[in-house]
Amino acid sequence: MNKFLLAVASIVLGTASVQAADLAARYTKAPAMAPGYDWTGFYVGANVGGQWGSADPTTSTVWTPTGYFATSSVPAIAAVGAQSLNSSSVTGGFTAGYNWQVNHAVLGLEGDINYFGFKGSASGSGLYPCCAPTGFTVSSSVSADWLATIRGRIGFLAAPTWLLYATGGAAIAEVKGNFNFTDTFAAATESAAIRDTRVGWTAGVGTEYAFGGGWSLKAEYLHVDLGRASTTSTNLAAFVPAISFPSNVYTHSVDIKSDIVRVGLNYKFGGPVVARY
Repeated sequence: MNKFLLAVASIVLGTASVQAADLAARYTKAPAMAPGYDWTGFYVGANVGGQWGSADPTTSTVWTPTGYFATSSVPAIAAVGAQSLNSSSVTGGFTAGYNWQVNHAVLGLEGDINYFGFKGSASGSGLYPCCAPTGFTVSSSVSADWLATIRGRIGFLAAPTWLLYATGGAAIAEVKGNFNFTDTFAAATESAAIRDTRVGWTAGVGTEYAFGGGWSLKAEYLHVDLGRASTTSTNLAAFVPAISFPSNVYTHSVDIKSDIVRVGLNYKFGGPVVARY
C-alpha cells in the first residue's frame, strides 16, 4: 500500500513539474509601438481655388466760387460717383510655413503668394440739377493682380493626422484704380489713377489631413479686406479751347474685399516621428 501511494505521488509531482516548466517557457510579448505623425517642421506647398470679391469706388468734388460747377452739381456728382462692382476669378499660388506641435495643439506661421485676378468696372450717368438736359458720366475700374498673406495658425488635432485650425494676419496686394469724369455741358473732362500697395487683414478657418511621407492635403477659407486707398486730382478742364479749373479738387477712392476658398497640397521636410503605443 505504501509503495502504491509513493508511486502515485511520484507521477503527480512529475506531471506538475512538466507543466511548471511549460508555463515558465511561455511569455506575452509587449505590444509594438506604432509611429504617429508629428506636425512639427517646415513645409512648402501649392494651392488653387476661387475668389469672389467686391469694391466700392467713389468719385466726388467740391464747390468753389471760382470753379466750374454750380452748388447743386457737387452732391449730384457724389451720388453717381458712389459705385459698386463685383469680381470673381480663379486664384492659385505657393505656400511656405512652419508648425510647432505641442501635445494636441499645433501652432504655426504661414505665408503665401498667389495670383489674385481681381478685376471689375462700373459706370454711371446723371443730369445736372441746374442745367438739364445736360449731364455727366463717372467711370471707374479696379484691379489687383496678386495677393500675398502672412498669417498665424492655431489648431487642434481631431486625430493624430487630422488638423482643424483658425488663421489670421496681414494681406498685401497692389490695388489699381482708374477714374474718368466727362460731361455734355462744356465737354468737361477729369481723370485720375491709383497705384497703391495695400496692407490689409485676412482671417479664416481650415482643415488639413496628413496622409504619409510628409504629404498633407488642406482645404481653407479666407476673408480678405485691403482697406481703402484714395487719391486727389486738380486736372478738370472744360470748354474749347480748354480752360482749367484746379480749384475743383476731385477725390477718388477704392476698397477691395474678397472671400477665397481653396485647396492645397503641402510637403513637410524632416521633423521627428513620435512613437505611440
